[in-house]
Amino acid sequence: MKAINAIRMLGMSQINEANSGHPGVVLGAAPIIHELFKNHLRITPSHSDWCNRDRFVLACGHASSMLYATLHLAGFKITIDDLKKFRKWGSLTPGHPEYKHTDGVDATSGPLGQGIAMAVGMAISEKFIAARYNKENYQLFDHYTYVICGDGDLQEGVTQEAISFAGHNGLEKLIVLYDSNDIQLDGDISLAQSELTKLKYQSMNWDYQLVEDGNDLTALNNAINNAKKSVKPSIIEVKTVIGYGSELAGKADCHGAPMGEEKTKFIKETLAWDLDDFEVSDEIYEEYKVIKEKGDILYEEGLALFKSYKKDYPELFLELTEEIEVPLVEFANDVDEATRVSNGKIIAELSKKIPFLIGGSADLTKSTKVKGADGDFTASTPTGRNINFGVREHAMAAIANGLTLSNMKAFTGGFFVFSDYMKPAMRMASLMKIPTTFVFTHDSIAVGEDGPTHQPIEQLTGLRAIPNMNVIRPANANETASAWKIAVDSKTTPTCLVLTRQNLLNNENSTYEKVLKGAYVISPEKEELHGILLACGSEVNLAISAQEKLLNENIDVRVVSIPSIYMFEQQSEEYKQSLLADVPTLAIEMATAYEYYKYTKDVMNITTFGASAPGGVVVYKYGFHTDNVVEKFKIVYEKRSKTTD
Repeated sequence: MKAINAIRMLGMSQINEANSGHPGVVLGAAPIIHELFKNHLRITPSHSDWCNRDRFVLACGHASSMLYATLHLAGFKITIDDLKKFRKWGSLTPGHPEYKHTDGVDATSGPLGQGIAMAVGMAISEKFIAARYNKENYQLFDHYTYVICGDGDLQEGVTQEAISFAGHNGLEKLIVLYDSNDIQLDGDISLAQSELTKLKYQSMNWDYQLVEDGNDLTALNNAINNAKKSVKPSIIEVKTVIGYGSELAGKADCHGAPMGEEKTKFIKETLAWDLDDFEVSDEIYEEYKVIKEKGDILYEEGLALFKSYKKDYPELFLELTEEIEVPLVEFANDVDEATRVSNGKIIAELSKKIPFLIGGSADLTKSTKVKGADGDFTASTPTGRNINFGVREHAMAAIANGLTLSNMKAFTGGFFVFSDYMKPAMRMASLMKIPTTFVFTHDSIAVGEDGPTHQPIEQLTGLRAIPNMNVIRPANANETASAWKIAVDSKTTPTCLVLTRQNLLNNENSTYEKVLKGAYVISPEKEELHGILLACGSEVNLAISAQEKLLNENIDVRVVSIPSIYMFEQQSEEYKQSLLADVPTLAIEMATAYEYYKYTKDVMNITTFGASAPGGVVVYKYGFHTDNVVEKFKIVYEKRSKTTD
């Protein structure tokens, strides 16, 4: 138990030093993470990004001090000094685990529920890659995905969506260790639930086991070994005592407040721990060396196998290792179709070139046209790249993040208004700096008859406000193709593609190089520049129509397409000023469009919910037709002229 107590006491030391953290779970769940890391996880700190390593997600990210202590003992790049900086500015040990920030962390976690959903994506990736690339005598990919979660994780709706999906799709290499201590922040778990855990998860096609004493390492070991043999995803409920060894053991009071010096002294006495804070004996470090020793051997064996595979399966080896040049799908200039339709064609073409392009829709494929290649991914057909997520939008987004974390090119599909259900996972993608692609269709009030419940108004503004999120709303087929290339080429930024239900005319001026700048002149002024119409998506066609009518009245305007404010803001000031000259400018968007006020004080937008009627009627009633745009611009133009005079 000394090694387990080392995790406990390093966890306590971090929390007390920071005067912030969650000691209860650390004291209670330390045996779980110890048993998992020491005797089961295929990992090595020598190669923490090893492709065939087991994945581990600490879904209950508030237990981060427990994870950091374990990673330190296992030899990852976390020093005692790093532990002393827990939750402090600029440290490698932030309050919740962060992907690519701390060595050994496979996913950012903390918002409860998303950890399990991301792990589902990781398990899909393993199943898909193993089925596609493993051959007789070549088990290149054969790893498990493990999760430690708490009661709160399992109460989240996103978790239930993901668990249902995982059970249906037979993700047998997904193993969830449930730290079941019957306590939440507000008190006993009975305040919030009374379900029968075993029956609940068995009904969703999961294997269930119970470990009655979380300190029983033999029982834990047996349960994990049994889970590895299961043909279903597994959940192991481990009964623990929150705050084990402390005066507050079994009480909610120890969930989220530091123990302090006196209470920690009591813990040390209870656990017979005679070392100072942040002190670990050589004996304990020696015990944890086995993790690296075993991992290094497995890594070298895998590397040798991979070299032999290169000789026997050179084409598949190239698929796995070569950098793919993402093609730009081309469209004729006279194409007149909804960008959602163009999108479906683009996915089909890109799938021929990119073997790791995988995704699907939330039961909306016929409407969104978002569909993966090679048939459906199922338990019996794991090489299918079309994922039927079902009506599980939040889990879909988080699962896609898990796929992206596993080096897949993952995408999702849904109606734009339901991005509200997905936003927490989309925010996580931005935070983790991973390039998941989120495709949305039915992007405006032009949805029509389904009415205001299905007509997005504030969603564009909301998603554009997320740091490191590239929201692209294409105006035609060429812009859509360019947007897809940008999305798939991205390394550190997720992309939202926001697409129309209604047809849009293609434009030869819409080139990849121009779209890459975020905004460009799609239809220039004829002679003297009198003003600018600024728009994206379907409103660009509307602006061009208004441009023609204004010219008949001797008002010469430029139409600027701005598919991505995110990319436009990265351009030089010189480029921005050349595009948006100091002339009367009207921005047009069928949404709140508050972000356009940084470019002009004149914005033609919507600040109410939509209405139920045929799409064309709704759009007209809200004033988004040529004559009204002309009148709105003339008001702006005349007001500016009077001011100038």
